[in-house]
Amino acid sequence: MLIRPASIKDAKSIAQIWNPMIRGTENTFTSDQKTVVEVQAMITQRAELNHGFYVAQSDAGILGFATYSSFRSGPGYAHTMEHSIILAPSATGKGLGRSLMDKLENHARDTQVHVLIAGISAQNTTAQLFHKAIGYQQVAHIKQVGFKFGSWHDLILMQKFM
Repeated sequence: MLIRPASIKDAKSIAQIWNPMIRGTENTFTSDQKTVVEVQAMITQRAELNHGFYVAQSDAGILGFATYSSFRSGPGYAHTMEHSIILAPSATGKGLGRSLMDKLENHARDTQVHVLIAGISAQNTTAQLFHKAIGYQQVAHIKQVGFKFGSWHDLILMQKFM
């Protein structure tokens, strides 16, 4: 298993992992699927800003990714980032998430990120338990801020100091 920086060549594989989650779960509140061009732009922009974007690759191809970007705009938040980690269903439970997050967190520390934030759907208990296991603490439970599939959903915020 190789954890490496994402390249624009990975955009199609990333979209193929991301879009089924967008279409079929409340793990993300968006219903807008990612195009290859949008993922390429995201990879390029994050590289230009020196924000981490990593993929996990095996002989079979890309199995997941982790990335971070600004939590909120403005100079006061320059050292606080929000991350995303998404694995292909076949890649879960094998330590891959931990490996991706180790690489992402090391990058964050090296670039003077002070806090990483995870915004997690309250229904996604697996992600909450994963983040707790790697040292994140729940700091907020915001009720009914996401709307998807005709229902309101709560958002859990978890954070970790770098």
